[in-house]
Amino acid sequence: MAATLQEMLLAPEIQPQVIADCEKLIDNEVGDMSGISGTAVKLAYKTVRSFAPGYLQGMVESLLPDMVAQLEPYWDGYTASGASGFGDYLAKRGDEVSEALLSVTDARAKVSERPVILKAYGAVRGSAARHVAAALPNVGSLVQKYADGSLS
Repeated sequence: MAATLQEMLLAPEIQPQVIADCEKLIDNEVGDMSGISGTAVKLAYKTVRSFAPGYLQGMVESLLPDMVAQLEPYWDGYTASGASGFGDYLAKRGDEVSEALLSVTDARAKVSERPVILKAYGAVRGSAARHVAAALPNVGSLVQKYADGSLS
């Protein structure tokens, strides 16, 4: 039986590496943004990094299990499909996958008591699906890196 994404990405010896890779992915994705919404995201990101050092790592760590759970059905579909790359598979379902992943951050925002973070999130949420969709090929590659490693 094939390993689940949870087993591949959240194993105690693997999860810290996945978290570090997720932070790098976020840094790269935010850095590559342009235009008005990109500027808003960069400002929100800088605000979070400045006013809450360590917040991003803590958020990635706490959100990762729920994000993995949202990706699991897509991973199952991908492995059953025989498609060549998980990133491409996700990108072809961009709107659906983006909203699935954003449901995790939306739920977290609803219970947050940090006004600076809530304001920053509220400022970027409208364009977030587009930005998440653009990142899906890289998200898929990150997942596949660990999936391929667990298959060897």
